[in-house]
Amino acid sequence: MAKVALVTGGSRGIGAAISTALKAAGYTVAANYAGNDDAAKAFTAETGIKTYKWSVADYDACAAGIKQVEAELGPIAVLVNNAGITRDSMFHKMTPQQWKEVIDTNLTGLFNMTHPTWGGMRDRKFGRIINISSINGQKGQAGQANYSAAKAGDLGFTKALAQEGARAGITVNAICPGYIGTEMVRAIDEKVLNERIIPQIPVGRLGEPAEIARAVVFLASDDAGFITGSTISANGGQYFV
Repeated sequence: MAKVALVTGGSRGIGAAISTALKAAGYTVAANYAGNDDAAKAFTAETGIKTYKWSVADYDACAAGIKQVEAELGPIAVLVNNAGITRDSMFHKMTPQQWKEVIDTNLTGLFNMTHPTWGGMRDRKFGRIINISSINGQKGQAGQANYSAAKAGDLGFTKALAQEGARAGITVNAICPGYIGTEMVRAIDEKVLNERIIPQIPVGRLGEPAEIARAVVFLASDDAGFITGSTISANGGQYFV
């Protein structure tokens, strides 16, 4: 029987690439989403991957959603915490709401999703948790104190949980993408993209969502069983840790 993989924010952007790559690798995939019903329906029609709607910022909704996925598809073996939002603002103008929304989704969302799946993974002595952080969680970014703090927190969460899961056959790893050519990034003004962003990337181009997805597929595999607590930086050489 195929292993079940659950991808949050899994119907658009990097998440959609991860969902389709895992399906191609033989997993039964469930894609979670929070907002865009039309995009989710189109994604399911195109890929055959089932979509499930809930907010990762709501613990009870996560627990109920995970229960539904496991009832319909089977126990979750692979969890990809990919869902993320931005509420960018220079710090002196940032509101408590902008701070809270980003922390609730991008950091607390990892707890809300991982906690209800953890017990089952421990019981089955197998699990793969893959957290999609960001280059900006490593280097920081002006105008993104909330986002950078949350994404840095994701890395601390990854390292701590890796130590707890190791003896139970659960690996916990993170990926820090740089600038990836998603719809959101490609919507940036072309002049800004070509004159300010791409020149900072030594390989001279944006990354592709499929490049992040391939790293996820590797970390999810049995071949990656000795890798845990690690962070893969996929940023075209823009920043080294």
